Amino acid sequence: MTFGFAPSSAASLSTSTSATSANRLLEPAEWAAAGIPLLRNPREVVSGLHSRHRPGPATAIVAVLDPDERVQASASFTRRQASSDGWMFRNALLAQLRRVIPHDLRRRTPVRTAVLLYCREGDARWTEEDGAWMWGLRDACTLHGLRCGAYITLTRDGWQVLGEGRGGRRPNADSAPEPFGLSEAPPPLPRTGGVASDVLRRAAAR
Repeated sequence: MTFGFAPSSAASLSTSTSATSANRLLEPAEWAAAGIPLLRNPREVVSGLHSRHRPGPATAIVAVLDPDERVQASASFTRRQASSDGWMFRNALLAQLRRVIPHDLRRRTPVRTAVLLYCREGDARWTEEDGAWMWGLRDACTLHGLRCGAYITLTRDGWQVLGEGRGGRRPNADSAPEPFGLSEAPPPLPRTGGVASDVLRRAAAR
């Protein structure tokens, strides 16, 4: 290759010599067979990232989640390349990950998961551009010591977790962001007991 880069393990997913393989993208069937972990509450993750970064068309948001699906770090950037090439997307994602969080390459098993939210034009159906982002995300995670997590598209129709069939109408590419933290559960009332607990319960009932 002209870049002096040895093909990674992610590139060996397909031995086909078709244009799909040459462009470094993953088909939906390949993505579904890759064992990508499911998000417990995808809408909460999507709403949180939408509120933090307020993405517009051609904006990618990569986020690192801890085992409890709390966002530890995230970064957004606008796609500027004219072509949809997984190798370039991988480099862009890896650069953002290196900027916002240390790698986990010393761990035998990844404990943190990276997810990608991409805001784009069109509907929620898979495109070759999505396949290139999937390839890039998987390879970037391998090189940064992370588990490869969900790939989510955000369009005017709403959000969609590709490969899972889960989605929703809000947030969408045109909606205003929710107030930050609104999608998260409110903290429980303190358990103080005695008279103070009775006062809190009466105040909450009003």
